[in-house]
Amino acid sequence: MNKTISDIAQMAGVAKSTVSRFLNGGSVSEDTRQKIERIIKQYNYVPNTFAQSLKAKKTSIIGTVVPRLDSFATSQTLIGIDEELRSNQYQMLIANTSQDMQREIDAIYDFARQKVSGIILLAAEVTEAHLKAVEDIGIPVLLVGQQHEQLHSLVHNDDQAGYEMGKYVVGQGHRKIVYMGVSEKDQAVGIHRKQGFQRAIAECGDCEVKYYETSFKMSEAIITAEAILKEITPTIIVGATDNIALGVMKIAFSNKIRIPQELSVTGFGGYDITEMIHPTLTTVKYHYLQAGKVAANHIIRLVKGESVEERTTLDVELIPRESVDKI
Repeated sequence: MNKTISDIAQMAGVAKSTVSRFLNGGSVSEDTRQKIERIIKQYNYVPNTFAQSLKAKKTSIIGTVVPRLDSFATSQTLIGIDEELRSNQYQMLIANTSQDMQREIDAIYDFARQKVSGIILLAAEVTEAHLKAVEDIGIPVLLVGQQHEQLHSLVHNDDQAGYEMGKYVVGQGHRKIVYMGVSEKDQAVGIHRKQGFQRAIAECGDCEVKYYETSFKMSEAIITAEAILKEITPTIIVGATDNIALGVMKIAFSNKIRIPQELSVTGFGGYDITEMIHPTLTTVKYHYLQAGKVAANHIIRLVKGESVEERTTLDVELIPRESVDKI
């Protein structure tokens, strides 16, 4: 297997940036130079030509890769990123991938070719192809919304969000519960959020919970919710996102099911619209604007070579509203 810069750095006992500096003709100590040269010769290491082609002068541009633009979470995060970057004399370029993973990978390489100084990546899933792209381009990348041990990550506390919602639902007396989640390919929403909820339910002891999977799209949540309500009559449906919850509310209204008198509904996200509809939606608020500002601050620090914690976790806030009835 071909060795990477990370492998060379680990074997030499130095930072990856030190190996990169050596390969790019920069200054390193004589002892370090000899160690790196010996390892490179031993393993016939050939420097990545793509990464070496990116040695040109840095720009003040940060690339941001997003899975979709028609999302409250994405738009608020982008506003936060843009505001913080501008206040620090940086600019943002956006690549929308329309939830196409190959387009995500291509966008990482494309941004590198455009000589951006760093990349903020909003991805639902991190694959080996993502990691290879990050390794190849050799510039700072910050992952937002998910976490990975090989990348600097900024995440919302999804496990705590799920737990607080579960405790609230149980505390309101609900025992016949439906949880509408999403694919576990999305670790934050599909796994951590649901696990937090399950942790709270496990403390209840006498709850009957059925778990279903839908997508992030409201139109698909409507179809899933309609099938569920034809099959069973829960006292509450917990949507893994506000969009899913809004889909549940729409089909309930269509079927003349009163909320919350006959069916309670909750979501996650804290979208603006959730406090404008009637009844207002009980949800867990995520601070997306703040996340964008923190993400921008962290990528700037990484670009400058400053230290940034490997994982930053942002707090969430349960907001009880009219859509949940107490039993």
